[in-house]
Amino acid sequence: MLSFILFVDRVSAWAGKAFAWCILIMTFGVSYEVFVRYILRDPTSWAFDISYMMYGALFMMAGAYTLSRDGHVRGDVLYRLWKPKTQAKIELVLYFLFFFPGILAFIIAGADYASESWFYKEVSVMSPANVPIFQFKTIIPVAGGLLLLQGIAQVCRCIVCIRTGEWPRHLEDVEEMEAMMQHQHGEAGGGLEEFVEHAKGEDKHE
Repeated sequence: MLSFILFVDRVSAWAGKAFAWCILIMTFGVSYEVFVRYILRDPTSWAFDISYMMYGALFMMAGAYTLSRDGHVRGDVLYRLWKPKTQAKIELVLYFLFFFPGILAFIIAGADYASESWFYKEVSVMSPANVPIFQFKTIIPVAGGLLLLQGIAQVCRCIVCIRTGEWPRHLEDVEEMEAMMQHQHGEAGGGLEEFVEHAKGEDKHE
């Protein structure tokens, strides 16, 4: 079960990191638009389409990655006070009550939406460039499928935690500044406590 969790986490990580490159494309599009609009006085007809398509792709495809890192927002006022087993039991119930029904509906509706877009060869109505967006709509069911797969892995995590009393570790590749500062503060505090204890011991010997 742990090997399956690790495999799914890696798939989600690969998808999230691959689509992270959308940031560079979006940045280039916006920067180019600013340059030609305000310096050359010749705005493009496609930059806006590129920016929202890249942002949308990044937002959708990062969902499974964020879930694999336990990075989604959680109202943990009570949750953080519970033992891991209790947390896992509550999460397991909530996944089946809310997550899976919502994701399945998302995949079905998204697939229907994407198929219609492909049938009509849909183009953007946001600008006169008529940028094709039917291929962009395919991201909706794909992102839903990745979230569904990651949700199954999260259920496996809950089962492992219920059995062992500890949450399986998540893959780590980034750390928020707040967490880093707390970790460094803890190490500094531990070092200070050791120094104080050592000083007390020397005083006793004297």
